[in-house]
Amino acid sequence: MHAFSHWLKNIDNLVFKFPKIFLTVIAALTLFFAFQVPKVQMYSDFADLLPQEHEYIKLHNSIRDTFGGANNVVMAVVVDEGDIFTQQTLARIHRITQAVDNVSGVNHNLLASLTHRTSRKVWLTDTGDVNSQPYYDPLKESWSDTELSKLRDDVMSNPRVFGLLVSPDLKAALIKAQFNEGQLNYGEIFDQLQQIRDTENADGVSIYATGQPMLWGWVYSYLDQLFLIFTTTVGIMLFLLIIYFRRAYGILLPMFGITISAIWGLGILSLLDYNLDPLTLVIPFLISARAMSHAIQLVQRFYGELEEVDEPREAAHRTFDSLFRPGSLGIVSDAIGLLLIALGSVPINVKLGIYASLWAVCVVFTVLIAVPLMLSLLPKPKPAAKRLAAEDALFGRVAAVVANRHGGMVILGVAGVILLVGAQLSSRVQIGESEPGSPILYLDHDYNVSSKVINERFPGSEELYIVARTDKKGGMKRPDVLQAIEAFQNHMLLDPELGGAKAVPDLVKQVNRIFHSDDPRWAIIPDTEAYVGGLMFAYMASSPVPGALKEFIDTDDQVANIVFFYKDHQAKTIRRAIHRAKEWINEPANQVDGLHIELAGGLVGVTAAMNESAYESNMLIIPLVLALIFVFVTWFYMSLHAGFIMFSAMMFCTVSTYAYMGLAAIGINVNTVPIIAVGIGVGIDYSIYIMDRIREETAKAQGHLQSAVLRAIATTGKAIGFTAACLIGGVIMWVFISDLRFQADAALLLVVMLILNALAAMFLVPSWVMIFRPSFIGSARYDDDGVLYAEKPQAA
Repeated sequence: MHAFSHWLKNIDNLVFKFPKIFLTVIAALTLFFAFQVPKVQMYSDFADLLPQEHEYIKLHNSIRDTFGGANNVVMAVVVDEGDIFTQQTLARIHRITQAVDNVSGVNHNLLASLTHRTSRKVWLTDTGDVNSQPYYDPLKESWSDTELSKLRDDVMSNPRVFGLLVSPDLKAALIKAQFNEGQLNYGEIFDQLQQIRDTENADGVSIYATGQPMLWGWVYSYLDQLFLIFTTTVGIMLFLLIIYFRRAYGILLPMFGITISAIWGLGILSLLDYNLDPLTLVIPFLISARAMSHAIQLVQRFYGELEEVDEPREAAHRTFDSLFRPGSLGIVSDAIGLLLIALGSVPINVKLGIYASLWAVCVVFTVLIAVPLMLSLLPKPKPAAKRLAAEDALFGRVAAVVANRHGGMVILGVAGVILLVGAQLSSRVQIGESEPGSPILYLDHDYNVSSKVINERFPGSEELYIVARTDKKGGMKRPDVLQAIEAFQNHMLLDPELGGAKAVPDLVKQVNRIFHSDDPRWAIIPDTEAYVGGLMFAYMASSPVPGALKEFIDTDDQVANIVFFYKDHQAKTIRRAIHRAKEWINEPANQVDGLHIELAGGLVGVTAAMNESAYESNMLIIPLVLALIFVFVTWFYMSLHAGFIMFSAMMFCTVSTYAYMGLAAIGINVNTVPIIAVGIGVGIDYSIYIMDRIREETAKAQGHLQSAVLRAIATTGKAIGFTAACLIGGVIMWVFISDLRFQADAALLLVVMLILNALAAMFLVPSWVMIFRPSFIGSARYDDDGVLYAEKPQAA
């Protein structure tokens, strides 16, 4: 037994020497944390999802106040019959536009709509001046058919409106709004937008809405489901405890463990001043359920020890002595998996990794120490009720399979095949989203339906911003700069999946054409800087609205925004868009002195950064979780073989998990990486418990390894099966109740990982031990009947 084991043994003696003092300290800390719980805030901050050190996000942050960011809302008014050019429909579009302009947090300068003052008809007067006026006059009480027909023709002749704000079939119009990023109240914005939809809804007219504020608003709208999920989860756990234990301590102490662990965890969250994000709620539920599972292991072992010694204090002491070491190792493994999440560059996961790892470590005090001490002080429980015959028969069959060399070899062979098939299926997993719409919500949800309708009728609601920057002010007036931007724009438009684009060269060409009697042959970029500047000035002078060029260039004429419209932000769409952009940018022949093309903003650019960050995090965090748990187990048992067994179990579960993700079309993103890391850390507890119990039983059986495996599965194996059921019960209701698809998918992913880890612990670990006879379990040999005995029994 090495120094660490001696240290743990000293803790054992100290704790049971002063049980009341330790319990009093734990109670006082619980009271302290309980006072912090009401201060916990639950909300989502869009900035927390963004890897702030990524170059795309730095660009996004620098241009969002000028050109807009990723917090935009796109609403569409669609008519069933005729087109939108009727007096009633135009009035409805105008009312919606004005109402959106009054929504909290909207950027009034970046609102776009057919009826908004910034959408203007531009023409050349008889005196050679450029003039403009809004397409829609809200003071006009009635429109004749001739006026409506003229308005229709004017709109169709302007490529900056037709196709972008009015659909090609003339049956739909968009209202686009940008919101000032920061402390946006998504719930308030969502309520206001939904009120607009309800007010303006009418027969023959459909109003759709998509965009980040709408998405987070929908997320907030389902927070009321938390109470139902919580109550049903508690009910499931209580039911399982009653069925399994049918004894007061077995029911009350695990619930006590989960309660005070949750209080400590939420108290730490409050002290760190972190918000509880709705998208990550599944993980706190799992950590709390994990606390209960440790309590179940302790109570189960206590009842077993009590049958041998018939004295509660001694039984509790022996329980603590047997389970504190593997339990601590399991909890440290949990904490490692959680803490490593913080190595990613996304703030939401940094926060999650820090508070969740501390929450997990608290289980050492709230369960591993508190529960045995309480058992030592509580009255002696009544004798156990008779166990169910079917329960013993089930685990007896499992033991019979794994406790012999032939069965073990079959199991390891099947596991090897599963690994090979799983590796192939894992290649299907994409970095990012594999389906259109938002994976947070179901495909038939109003939000995703709105996105689909808008993307079918328009170039696309998913915008990619690419910035052109010149070294000097006024650089955007240079003809060679505009020609380069146009060439880049044309290169991107060769992508058949790209819906459209908007950039300053198009505006310059359009104004130049107007100055030449609307002759299409003059839709070209002038060859002098002064001429270009004159066209820009003429356009601004024609508009009484300040900042008429703001959607295209900044006030210094030094930075321009090139907008590309995509119909989705699937992983393949984003990869193709970024690849095409870099392809042109990196071509030496396209370089223009003093011009720099920078990636990337808008929702597509932001998502690209998130995908790249998720890939980097996945390649860093998951291998580190596996490696550090391997190192820690190796050091704990002073055996490379012990570390290798745990590593093998983790690899089997991890590869199988990725295979499931490939089959279920679940992508790797900033939300799924922590789920995988948590699943690995939490699930490995099972294998640690079963391996440690086999080691202990081998010593007790004086080296009879087969008897040790049979005994371990009949005791710890049974507890593992039950704790796995409890952990599954702790998250399964998210699958059936939550209207947030991501929460349901995350819960289902955790369920799959918990099942895989339980199977690995019950089958793979004992089979490996039976076949390869690791020395840290005990030196062994076969007798004439093929039964394994130890030549040199090893102390526990």
